[in-house]
Amino acid sequence: MAHDLKPLAEDFRQKNKSCFILGVSGETGKELLKEIVERKLFSRITVIGRRQLTFEGEAYENLVQEVVDFEKLNDYAAAFQGHDVGYCCLGTTKAKAGADGFIRVDHDYVLKSAELAKAGGCSHFNLESSKGADKTSGFLYLKVKGQVEADIELLGFERYSIYRPAVLMVDRQESRPAEWFARKVLGPFSSMFPTAMSIPIQSVTRAMVANTLIPAGEKVEILENKAIYDLGKAPEK
Repeated sequence: MAHDLKPLAEDFRQKNKSCFILGVSGETGKELLKEIVERKLFSRITVIGRRQLTFEGEAYENLVQEVVDFEKLNDYAAAFQGHDVGYCCLGTTKAKAGADGFIRVDHDYVLKSAELAKAGGCSHFNLESSKGADKTSGFLYLKVKGQVEADIELLGFERYSIYRPAVLMVDRQESRPAEWFARKVLGPFSSMFPTAMSIPIQSVTRAMVANTLIPAGEKVEILENKAIYDLGKAPEK
């Protein structure tokens, strides 16, 4: 179903809502922040991360940054209070952090952040997951993604949106072989069949923002790769 986002955006701005974003040092979070700032949808935007980041441009002047220790998140509960909408793009890889480190970041940090957000009054939680996420999977990556999806659902947010993109088409600073392969080999194919095996990162972030504007249908919604791509094509602003 197509949605006219312009009136939805105008109505949303009138509500003076606030949001937080986790994972802005990563490519999806960085692009998501840019999208949200440019659209001027929220009266307050808070970036929660492990270090202070530098942003250029007047649009970022009123951005709030909360530096936290993810190993001691309970000590930083205040950072998660008072937000209407939360976006989680937090994640790492087994190659970078090892199996235990991957589980700690992609499951434990994400779940604890969601718990604190729920306790702090967040009503709509958005989670960037992965195509194929399944808590019963034999692959660690997909199993962890599926498990954290399920664990967050049990928290009972008023609205919980899960995004399962395929391989992200992005020139990431961090080396990820699957994404390098997608850019080099699947690039031409992706332009013809963009929802088959990969998706531009801008489509993901546009879809996350667009979905925030659209009134909820189900309390828990899972957007697979094709749905993300289609929603990411919605008219700008």
